[in-house]
Amino acid sequence: MTRKLFVPLLLASLALGLAGCGYSPGTRALTGGALGAGAGAGIAAVTGGKPATGALIGGGVGAVGGALTAP
Repeated sequence: MTRKLFVPLLLASLALGLAGCGYSPGTRALTGGALGAGAGAGIAAVTGGKPATGALIGGGVGAVGGALTAP
């Protein structure tokens, strides 16, 4: 149980820490989308879901979040 929670929390904290990287909204959207896709795929794989679906959802959320954050 601990391993199932540790990996997603680790990925989420790394994604959150790097989501604001970049100076322009486009750069932040790109990095946020990439990190979100990786985190979404990892979380889906650990929890028994489909990694491709997790990557699509995480990438979309990460891209929007990255585009909306201030530098």
